[in-house]
Amino acid sequence: MILAAELVLIVVAIPIALACGYLALLTALSGRPDATPTCTAYPKIDIVVPAHDESLGIAGTLASLSAVDYPRSRYRIFVVADNCTDDTAQRATAAGACVILRTVPEARGKGHALAFAFDGLLREGWSDAVVVVDADTVVAPDFLLRVGTRFARGAEAMQADYAVRNPDESWRTRLMAIAFSTFHELRSRARERLGVSCGLRGNGMAFTARTLRRVPWDATSLTEDVEYGARLGVAGVRVEYAGDARVFGSMPVDAKSSESQRVRWESGRAALARTLVPMLLGRGVVGAVRLDLAIDLLVPPLSWLALAVGIGTAASCALAWLQPAAALGVAPWLVFGVALAAYALRGWSLSGTGSRGLSALAMAPAYVVWKLIVRLRRRGRAAGEWIRTTRRAPAGASQSGGGSWS
Repeated sequence: MILAAELVLIVVAIPIALACGYLALLTALSGRPDATPTCTAYPKIDIVVPAHDESLGIAGTLASLSAVDYPRSRYRIFVVADNCTDDTAQRATAAGACVILRTVPEARGKGHALAFAFDGLLREGWSDAVVVVDADTVVAPDFLLRVGTRFARGAEAMQADYAVRNPDESWRTRLMAIAFSTFHELRSRARERLGVSCGLRGNGMAFTARTLRRVPWDATSLTEDVEYGARLGVAGVRVEYAGDARVFGSMPVDAKSSESQRVRWESGRAALARTLVPMLLGRGVVGAVRLDLAIDLLVPPLSWLALAVGIGTAASCALAWLQPAAALGVAPWLVFGVALAAYALRGWSLSGTGSRGLSALAMAPAYVVWKLIVRLRRRGRAAGEWIRTTRRAPAGASQSGGGSWS
């Protein structure tokens, strides 16, 4: 029985070793990227803000976008008021944005809203590029200048640095700030250094009009950004990481508000992995971009990986206690744990959350238990439509079935 248990641990350890090795490589390559000098060319850019019942914070987002350091005649702001039941459209109009009304109850979701907006903007043909900013977001003053610079230098698609706007509201938002720094900044820095695609994160993603015509937006899943990023990879388009272009999104403060968001993100990625990984690996010669995108989809969330390493470490220690000759089997699991710890601590250092962030990291085991309970309770019941995540108030053309430009 001990031999059988050892064999099981060896088999289980193989994919965990690959995942931890991948994260260790990214950690080692996550140094500060070289600065990108700004240029004097100003591509014409349309900013699209998809919004579903976002009247509470839409004015702050639009004020942030209106204040960017970029010639006002070279960019426009569009809000897609998608199946709204509140006064999002009226508030957006009052804030000076162009509003696209869309009412198609049978086809809800951010992906559908973006498809509608992109279609109209491409037909109009004014812009050189399109940028997507979520409706609960503020951007850095030089955000559009950094994006425009990369487009002027030949980028086809890019992802801005997506950070947490409200890290100090609770231990949960501080933990999310660290998670964003690991998943968004650390990984993207390393993948940019490797010359592969950094992938898309939804908020702060940008594309040239030429790219959207070449690879039409048809991503309408729960994680439409991941889906479209993979389709770009299949088409040979690399998503560049614009780490100096920063957007800041609000995160839910309490467990109840976080639940639907976490289930949507993780179940959406898991569902896409089953369809996108074969697509990425199964069409001709697999290059570095497509291979990396497939690996990124296959690596489980850090919390689940840490849980697996913890269980594996405990099981290997138990076997070593029962059979001292099996003591060497503990070593790989300890190495996995060190790799994950280095990855998490690097994310913490990038997050700038300081000692309070370390305190939040100490709550990580409780967070993993909470996620496990949520997954068990909601198993098979992932949300399939656009449901706005509840957050606190932040400081300071036509389509068949319904939809119009105004």
